[in-house]
Amino acid sequence: MNNKNKKKEQNIKKRTNNKKTSKKTNIKEKKNLKSNNARSKTYNITQKNSSQNIQQNNENNVIKLKKDFNSKNLICTKKVRNTFIVILLILILLLGRIAYLQFIDGSRLKELAYQQQTINQILSPKRGNIYDSTGKALAISAQVDTITINPTKIKGKDDDKTKELKEKVAKGLSDIFELDYNETLEKVSSNSQVETIAKKVEKDKVDQLKSWMEDNDIAVGINIDEDTKRYYPYGSLASNVIGFCGSDNQGLSGIESQWDSTLTGTPGKIVSSKDSSQQEIPNAEETYISAENGSDITLTIDLNIQSIVEKYLKQAVEKNECERGGNVIVMNPQNGDILAMACYPDYDLNSPYTPNSTLAQTYDSLSSEEKNEALYKMWSNKSVAESYEPGSTFKIITASAALEENITTTDKLNDFYCKGYEVVEDRTIECWRHGNPHGSQTLRQALCNSCNPAFMQLASRITAPTLFKYYQAFGLFDKTNSGLYGEQNSIFHDLDEMGPVELATYAFGQRFQITPLQLITAISAVANDGKLMKPNIVKSITNTDTGAVTTTEPTEVRQVISKSTADKVKSMMESVVLEGTGKNASVSGYSVGGKSGTSEPVESNKDNGYVASFVAISPIEDTQVAILLTLYDPQSENGYQGGQVAGPVVSQMLTEILPYLGVPSNNTDSENSNSDNLITVPDIRNKTVTEAKKVLTNAGFTCKSVCSGDENSTLVSDQTPKPGVKLSKNSIIIIYGEGDTVSTSVEVPDLSGMNASQAQSALKAKNLNISMNGTGIVTIQDYTAGELVPEGTVINVTFKPVLTDAH
Repeated sequence: MNNKNKKKEQNIKKRTNNKKTSKKTNIKEKKNLKSNNARSKTYNITQKNSSQNIQQNNENNVIKLKKDFNSKNLICTKKVRNTFIVILLILILLLGRIAYLQFIDGSRLKELAYQQQTINQILSPKRGNIYDSTGKALAISAQVDTITINPTKIKGKDDDKTKELKEKVAKGLSDIFELDYNETLEKVSSNSQVETIAKKVEKDKVDQLKSWMEDNDIAVGINIDEDTKRYYPYGSLASNVIGFCGSDNQGLSGIESQWDSTLTGTPGKIVSSKDSSQQEIPNAEETYISAENGSDITLTIDLNIQSIVEKYLKQAVEKNECERGGNVIVMNPQNGDILAMACYPDYDLNSPYTPNSTLAQTYDSLSSEEKNEALYKMWSNKSVAESYEPGSTFKIITASAALEENITTTDKLNDFYCKGYEVVEDRTIECWRHGNPHGSQTLRQALCNSCNPAFMQLASRITAPTLFKYYQAFGLFDKTNSGLYGEQNSIFHDLDEMGPVELATYAFGQRFQITPLQLITAISAVANDGKLMKPNIVKSITNTDTGAVTTTEPTEVRQVISKSTADKVKSMMESVVLEGTGKNASVSGYSVGGKSGTSEPVESNKDNGYVASFVAISPIEDTQVAILLTLYDPQSENGYQGGQVAGPVVSQMLTEILPYLGVPSNNTDSENSNSDNLITVPDIRNKTVTEAKKVLTNAGFTCKSVCSGDENSTLVSDQTPKPGVKLSKNSIIIIYGEGDTVSTSVEVPDLSGMNASQAQSALKAKNLNISMNGTGIVTIQDYTAGELVPEGTVINVTFKPVLTDAH
């Protein structure tokens, strides 16, 4: 019983404990449920109004919190808002950047993309040629090549092989093109896409490179690109007029620069695609734009006349020791065409940066800046780029104005009086012949005598305003716009600055400056019946692609003086050559008018020395040639006066130019009979030496043969002089057998001051022949003393009477 009772009691207690435990559990669960409900309510309140304090409602009691409720389990709306704003700003910035790239920087980026994705191969246009008026090429472009490399493509299997290959390429290129090895290796080893090795490479060098590449099994990395190189077939001929091009074929001086846009043309190109490794994509679509070649330019210059004047200009400058050289212009007054224009010293157009013989004497002692300045001066065309005081040649302009204004006539007796000087204000200005005054003179006599006092008196009658009116009419205040490079303008006082002294000196061409081209243009207006023509250097332009030719038509600027006045002035100019200071400029068989000029330097620049010049026109009726020769600072014993120094040179030039132009000669019968005594040299080429000797001896010549073979069977291959030349009896002819060459081994003697007999003897002693023109003493010879020529060469010699009045 006891055990049963105990078990009951235990079961009762157990059940009682379980009930208590269950009850406690229920109470705890209820509390947890209530707590969760409270949290849920709080969360909902937070979601509804985050800007107010959290409120909690428990059993109808509301608790207000004074600060934000923080919980790791809740999302902070302020952070959400800030995050949203940041994201929005980032989106706005991105959109702005996209808009900038698309609309503002789009063009540049498009161009960069195009450059990265395309290959542009430039097709260089061929530069137009330059011709003389007879069709001879003065400047041409020949096909050459430019050698470039792609350093990154020159590589071997590994670094060592690459280094070895680059060294081999550098050695090969430096040997072929005569370059510095280290500089070439630096280019080959660089990281550049392209490096230029050599420009303007001739064909033989290109062939040598191709052979070397084949022998060394090198197919990539070395490029041979077509290019052109400028050549000047006649070297220094008309160098200061033609000018030259730089390495990029751009004109840098002369016609080459002035007409560069016409000669250059327009480049073409081939456009193709390339991939990300910068390699051309095979079979990709290509765009081909052909190049437009430059146009050819034909100049008004005649190569033959140019050669004539250059020969005699060189002689004159060297013979008279002209410190600052000289220049000459030959013009056709009827249309303004410039037939020749030369400066001396000149330079070789094929090597323009090499100093000429004159500059070379001091070039190495100059600083870099002085060397550049000296080269620019060497390239300069004195005829247009440098002004000078014309001196007495300008008296033609003063006389023209006076006659046109009816201030005087050509032959009014006692119109002027020369007492050896003229006092202007407080200054005494002397006549060049002040020790032996000219006395009473007409205008014609004053021009023949080149009398300064007479022209000072004349200018005071004309007055400065009237003179300036004619200066303007003759075009002396303006550039001529001839188409020549570097043309400068004149330098005159303003009219309100003209006092009596300035007016007096202007009358005889001093204390103002003009260019030689401005003066010869004005003188040509007198020669052209008073009509001023625009000077012209370009005859025509030919489009090499279409063949169309544009011809430059003569341009008449204005009628400056009447034909009647022009005829009077030309008549006085003829008197200057026949009777006055221009006698040395006469030409046998032709009517010539002229005027000498000698301008002295200003006191502040005595080092410039005198300028001796001579202007001439021929023939007087229907004038076809006007010529102006200017010599700067002559130092020889011949003096410095234009009539003595420049006049004879102009005569020699005209002696060859007029017959070449076909101007009829008016030689007298006595002169013709003298020419009848001359014998024409026969053509004995292709005859045996023995037969040729017999023909020449029978004709009256002395014969000398140069033959290394049997004279009975060896044919004559050459002769000096050439067939057709007229020589006096017993002149020497040199003949050469086949295989024997002509040797320039004879030194020309100095014939200056000799009479005809003396000159003949001096030349005969050297086995040289003579062609004589005029009487008196030798003033000009066409080959300079000391020049080497072949035996038998004909030396053209001009004789002139001895003159003392040659201002």
